[in-house]
Amino acid sequence: MTTAQSAPSDIKDLSLAAEGRRRTEWAERSMPVLRLIRERFTRERPLAGRRLAACLHVTSETANLAVTLKAGGADVALCGSNPLSTQDDIAAHLVKDHGIKVFAIKGEDHTTYYDHIRAALAHRPDVTMDDGADLVGALHMIALNRLDDLAPPVRQWVETLSVAERKALVAGVAGSTEETTTGVIRLKAMARDGVLQFPVIAVNDSDTKHLFDNRYGTGQSTLDGILRATNLLIAGSTVVVAGYGWCGRGFALRARGAGANVLVTEIDPLKALEAQMDGYRVVPMAEAARAGDVFVTLTGNIGVIRVEHMRAMKDGAVLANSGHFNVEIDLEGLQQVAQGPTRVREFVNEWRLDGKRIFVLADGRLINLAAAEGHPASVMDMSFANQALAAEYVVQQAKRLAKDVHRIPRELDAEIARLKLAAMGVGIDVLSAEQEKYLGSWDMGT
Repeated sequence: MTTAQSAPSDIKDLSLAAEGRRRTEWAERSMPVLRLIRERFTRERPLAGRRLAACLHVTSETANLAVTLKAGGADVALCGSNPLSTQDDIAAHLVKDHGIKVFAIKGEDHTTYYDHIRAALAHRPDVTMDDGADLVGALHMIALNRLDDLAPPVRQWVETLSVAERKALVAGVAGSTEETTTGVIRLKAMARDGVLQFPVIAVNDSDTKHLFDNRYGTGQSTLDGILRATNLLIAGSTVVVAGYGWCGRGFALRARGAGANVLVTEIDPLKALEAQMDGYRVVPMAEAARAGDVFVTLTGNIGVIRVEHMRAMKDGAVLANSGHFNVEIDLEGLQQVAQGPTRVREFVNEWRLDGKRIFVLADGRLINLAAAEGHPASVMDMSFANQALAAEYVVQQAKRLAKDVHRIPRELDAEIARLKLAAMGVGIDVLSAEQEKYLGSWDMGT
């Protein structure tokens, strides 16, 4: 393909499409809820006439979401939300077989990554879909005229637009959806500061998203990524889990299931207490640094593992990140005091620090998507059902929604759970009339 500047797509190799189609079809087998939504979207076309720009991990599961959005009538442009998470065969499949604009290449450099975000913005969307708030963040820098805070490829493009065109670009967005914890944190900060320009649906706040995707999806895929990158034996090793949110507790559960001795570090006393009562040993990072064999950050915060921690680590310590951005491990600090890196495996860099070896996986980026395939399709079925319904909800309700961060209506959340249970062949009880009356009363005691 030619570059994103002059062509409708910028991907690695269109000839990979056949493999991408096979893998997308395999994932679709485990996504029955999204399939039902796609069938309805095909009939009703709730997104007809809408231009939708999505900044998501380009995986086989995302491909099924993109096809669903197109079935609903949307004109979709897709860019990657992480330089290492794109599956090039999936990108080729979407371009060749579905005519969807894709701007994503696995391993793309910083400039190309932001040029692809520029290309998604140049689609002039009226609905955006984010995983990490990169599209929304860029739109708000434009709205606030903070052009110096934009990455050069985006800034240079924006500078070619008139003031009226810049205003129209932002004003044209009816609303947005956000997939991940990190993005929701950024968006709530915007809302708190009174700068949010349009309503956003926090898909991550849906129970059928964070209770399953974050816990079971991240737990399994993070362990999968570490094993694919290193082929280490987890049993008998000491694994340090930084952060005990839904992602951290999911990974801690999987690491313990693989036979690891699990230490947890936290800054939240409630989560730390929960981890301790779940049977883990909770310690400060300064103490964990001396004991750990494998360290995994899942906090969404900056500087979780710093140089002083690395100096205290054992020879051969392995560091991985499963938070959205590559800021949780202080790689800039490590680069200033250590020798390296030396690439020893595809996703493993060796650094020499004070005579010891420190191994950093996937350049500190999302290990589950860089070295593996991300979450299983079955759990992404619910996450992307939320995304599809959130896009529909934004289109229907944008004029009535305040410029704030909203969650998807609870009845839609519950419907996704109901459909998932039905697809799994699981039945549940229903309340009798007597039980409903009892729960709704205040005068029926013992």
